[in-house]
Amino acid sequence: MLRNREFDAAELSMSSYCVTLGRDNPDFIAIPVFPSRFFRHSCIFVSAKSGIEKPSDLVGKRIGVPEYQMTAPVWIRGILQDEYGIDPASVTYVTGGEEEPGREEKLKLNLPDKFKVEPIGPNQTLTRMLADGEIDALHTARAPSTFYSEPHNVRRLFPDFVQVEKAYFGKTNIFPIMHVVAIRRDIYEKNRWIAQALYKAFVQAQQLTYEQLRVSASLKTMLPWQIAAVEETIATLGDQWWPYGIEKNRHVLETFTRYHHEQGLSPRQLTIEDMFAPETFAEFKI
Repeated sequence: MLRNREFDAAELSMSSYCVTLGRDNPDFIAIPVFPSRFFRHSCIFVSAKSGIEKPSDLVGKRIGVPEYQMTAPVWIRGILQDEYGIDPASVTYVTGGEEEPGREEKLKLNLPDKFKVEPIGPNQTLTRMLADGEIDALHTARAPSTFYSEPHNVRRLFPDFVQVEKAYFGKTNIFPIMHVVAIRRDIYEKNRWIAQALYKAFVQAQQLTYEQLRVSASLKTMLPWQIAAVEETIATLGDQWWPYGIEKNRHVLETFTRYHHEQGLSPRQLTIEDMFAPETFAEFKI
C-alpha cells in the first residue's frame, strides 16, 4: 500500500502514515480505527555482552532497529525519553533485517543531523548481531529468535514487563497505537461518505468482538484462560479497553505525534485534524 497504493483502503503503520502526511499531496487519509495496539516495554532486548542493566545504560550505545521510522521503535524511544530521561539522539541506531538480511527503510527519510542512523552490512542480521554483542540492544516489534534459542546471550531490558507496562498505563493512561486504517485520498475525495461508513462498520465489528471475548460457552481464541484474561484487562484498562474514535484517543495520538516530530520524522508536530477524515469527528449512535 505504501509503495504502490494497491488498495482502496488498508491497515497502515501509524508512523509510516504520519511520514506520508509530511509530503506534498499526501496519498492517504485515515479513519480513527486502530487494529494494532501494543505496550512496548517488552520489546527492548539487550545483549548480555553489553553490560546494560537499566535504561540509563542505553546512553551512548549501538541500538538495532529494523527501520528507524517503524511505529514500535518510535514509541520505545519516546517512552524511554519521557519515563527514563533517555534522549533519542544519545545513541547510534543500526538498521537492517532482523532475521533476514537486506531490509531497507520503506520510506525515504530526511532526519536532522543529530540523529545517528547507519545500515548494517548486506549479509548481516540484527538478531545475530545482538547475540554476538555487535550491537548492544534492539528496539523491535517482535522478539528476536536468539532470545529463545540463546537466552544466555539475549534478554529483555524489563524482564517483569507486564507489571512495568501496567504501571506505565496507570501513570499515563496510554495504550500505544501501532496501526491505523487509511483510505486512498483519491478514492475518499470521490466518495466522501466512505470515511464515516467504514468507521461505523469497524466500530460495530469491534463491539461484536468485545461481546464474543466474554463468552465462556466456547472460547473464541486458543487461550485456555481467556475469560480470566478479559476480566483482568477490564479491571486494569476498562471495559472498552481498545478504543476507536478521536476523543478517547486524543491523548495517545498527540503523544505519538510529539514523539514523531521530536525524533525527526515529521517536519512539525501533526495535529489530529491533519490525520483523520473530518467526517469521523462527528459522534454517531448505533
